[in-house]
Amino acid sequence: MSGTDGPGTGTGGNGAEGLGADRPGRLGEGTRAVRAGLPAPVKYEPTLPGPVFAAHFHLPGDPTGPYTYGRDENPTWTHLERAIGELEAPGESGVETLVFASGMAAVSAVLLSQLRSGDAVVLPDDGYQALPLLHEQMRAYGIEVRTAPTGGDAQLSVLAGAKLLWLETPSNPGLDVCDVRRMVAAAHEAGALVAVDNTLATPLGQRPLQLGADFSVASDTKGLTGHGDILLGHVSCRDPERAAEVRRWRKIVGAIPGPMEAWLAHRSLATLPLRIDRQCATALALAEALAAHGDVTGLRHPGLPGDPSHEVAARQMRRFGSVVSFVLPDREWADRFLDALRLVDDATSFGGVRSTAERRGRWGGDAVPEGFVRFSVGAEDPEDLIADVLRALDEAAKGAG
Repeated sequence: MSGTDGPGTGTGGNGAEGLGADRPGRLGEGTRAVRAGLPAPVKYEPTLPGPVFAAHFHLPGDPTGPYTYGRDENPTWTHLERAIGELEAPGESGVETLVFASGMAAVSAVLLSQLRSGDAVVLPDDGYQALPLLHEQMRAYGIEVRTAPTGGDAQLSVLAGAKLLWLETPSNPGLDVCDVRRMVAAAHEAGALVAVDNTLATPLGQRPLQLGADFSVASDTKGLTGHGDILLGHVSCRDPERAAEVRRWRKIVGAIPGPMEAWLAHRSLATLPLRIDRQCATALALAEALAAHGDVTGLRHPGLPGDPSHEVAARQMRRFGSVVSFVLPDREWADRFLDALRLVDDATSFGGVRSTAERRGRWGGDAVPEGFVRFSVGAEDPEDLIADVLRALDEAAKGAG
């Protein structure tokens, strides 16, 4: 089976010529991830072409071709954009994906390309901690910023008259979930666009465009690429006019990924189903083990049947993610726990093949208790990882008092 055509069209769209065009939507996730975005096979050429390093391209005559200048387009981006589009909306045509230098570059591109002075935007007040920096910038541009919690679909209470509704579900780091279909229906009825930050779930866990959203946005630094070694983000969109506005913003600010990063990201997509299946299964097993531990409170994971978000998550998510959050009695207790871990890196970020954990209060940007721990489950053997966590909890308890 061949993949998509070569980069000659210069588009990140997921067109009819894409993967599985003869069997739209029927390919399995593993097959799709392994083949997504590959060019048509050419004898003696690599199956995934190497990164194209170019600031400019040969351009005789009128600039009518797909590649003119390196800030606008790059063949390596094209392959990656097609691949991500095929994961965001399998078997669909008309979905365009744009890659960015980071998740925040992608977030900023949507917000600042769609909003003007006098517009109102609704954001979660429990989302990614860099969002308040955008609040300040948007207010400086004359944009009204409203916030409400993710849980309970509370953002609907401040939606009236807004131009754009921004959802982050599950939220980071609290892991609350909102009903995307309900939020989209209400927003569209009110004349607002909807963007969903899908970083934690990845397209294999949740597909915002299929739930009705106008934009699916993610920091691909996290689970999509999964190795903790590149910064990347993307935006996927069905509306060609909206996509063109986001593309124009990328060109203006130059928030473009390097070709090496884009190539590494594409290479990493092939293992996404393997990674996310292992990580999600282990995350649920870890959450179940933590639920039985007396020192742990405030445990959250959407896959737990007793989690406040489970019912909604089960309706719209296909996998519940690799992140577990919980609270230990105080700051020192949490620090002792983190110090005692042997198979887990004390590091920020999540979604990688190596488990990480951190006390989120150390950053000062999240409204969480001092003993709040965000734990990102990696690809280690689940028995080893859970044993390490339980042992570290016991050691942390010994230092109390």
